[in-house]
Amino acid sequence: MEAFRAYVLEQHDDGSITMEQKKLHENELPQGEVTIQVAYSSVNFKDGMIAIWQQIAKSYPLIPGIDLAGTVIQSADPKYKAGDEVVVTGYGLGVSWHGGYSELACVPANWVVPLPSGLSLREAMLLGTAGFTAGLSVIRLEDNGLKPDAGPVVVTGATGGVGSVAVDMLASKGYEVIASTGKREEHAYLLELGATSVIDREQLSALEPRALHSARFAAAVDTVGGSTLQNVLSSLQYGGSAATCGLTGGSDVSTTVYPFILRGINWLGIDSVQCPMELRLRVWQRLASDLKPKHLNRMAHEVTFEQLPTALQQIVEGKLRGRTIVRL
Repeated sequence: MEAFRAYVLEQHDDGSITMEQKKLHENELPQGEVTIQVAYSSVNFKDGMIAIWQQIAKSYPLIPGIDLAGTVIQSADPKYKAGDEVVVTGYGLGVSWHGGYSELACVPANWVVPLPSGLSLREAMLLGTAGFTAGLSVIRLEDNGLKPDAGPVVVTGATGGVGSVAVDMLASKGYEVIASTGKREEHAYLLELGATSVIDREQLSALEPRALHSARFAAAVDTVGGSTLQNVLSSLQYGGSAATCGLTGGSDVSTTVYPFILRGINWLGIDSVQCPMELRLRVWQRLASDLKPKHLNRMAHEVTFEQLPTALQQIVEGKLRGRTIVRL
């Protein structure tokens, strides 16, 4: 049986956890119905939490990588056949089930999404979990009444993977986008993606705590959490919505009921992990059509398998912008 390369997290007798590149064989993978030759994976903040901060992983040994795109080699499920191009994100991939940082993956059939027409495998991973999360956020906002003429939409953590894709998507759909970032050197990048204006994150995170601030935003895609989200919620217009999909600025949010009962705002939780398949397919179809970002290559950074550990370290240090994909 031919060996393949994979990065493996292992926990040792002394409790320490290390990640090493190893040669594995197919019988060392979990027993899923669909075996995939992985073409690309990507680097997400959650991957950094698992591989560098050694958090979230449910068991060891574990191949990390919470998303992948590739070609089916064999399938025990009739929905898929050898040669089919597919995408897998979410569920237990890279957390409780061997993930995408591997030349070969074996996954449950009900996790697999056929690659939609309009996307290549590379583009699918330029979107990846981050793009899927951004797309799901935009769709949830639209389902709750957001339209381009409603007013400005703020995107926090805008230089990250989710933020960059969200800025591009919203701008392409005709929304006025206010991008928030702490990286002043990246203002030009965000304007190139379509942001109408860029504000420093301190303008949101350091506001004096109040039950209500001036109504500035029709909606928000928030990847930050913490005091930033607290102030975004209190700055939404009447009937506005905030889609919460990240916690790079902290998991605790102090707020009051006033924005909800006086302005009728909506606080939308975005879960890309257990998202039902019907909605998952809808999101991927939109990502391949009207929500496909215009500047995917502008936000892209590609690394080799050998460069992956460095990229994982960089993402938890806030040194990456846009989307980083791993070519398997």
